[in-house]
Amino acid sequence: MEIRKAKLADLDRILEIYAYARVFMAETGNPTQWGDGYPQKGILVEDIKKEQLYVIEEEKQIHGVFVFVIGDDPTYEIIEDGAWPSDSPYGTIHRIAGDGQGKGILRLCVDFCKKQIDTLRIDTHHDNRIMQSAIKKNGFQRCGIIYSVDGSPRIAYQRSKN
Repeated sequence: MEIRKAKLADLDRILEIYAYARVFMAETGNPTQWGDGYPQKGILVEDIKKEQLYVIEEEKQIHGVFVFVIGDDPTYEIIEDGAWPSDSPYGTIHRIAGDGQGKGILRLCVDFCKKQIDTLRIDTHHDNRIMQSAIKKNGFQRCGIIYSVDGSPRIAYQRSKN
């Protein structure tokens, strides 16, 4: 599988993947993290224009999508019930999703991102047990609770170069 920056031409497939992910999350006990229709098309278009939305594809078929941004994330400025292990420059992974056909989407994403910067951060909803497990399997440690833009709490993780 290969990772590349998303293009506007990929948008329909990306929306399909997020729709699949919302259904999967609801069926596995996490119905509220993304709710109905998140992320909206407009957010994805902006991510593409900012060149921070990536797709994971195999033989020209897109199986996964994620946002990766290097630099300070405003939602990570305040952390409760813990602390960041370091103040090193970091990259943040957001809105990762797969279509259920490509396996190891998070591992591929992490491998790609850690080649660009040593310290990575990610967060997820407290009901997203599957993602929490995958995050831990990929070398992240739980650091505390942060709040997303809408004010909802998220479990925050960091992975530093070993």
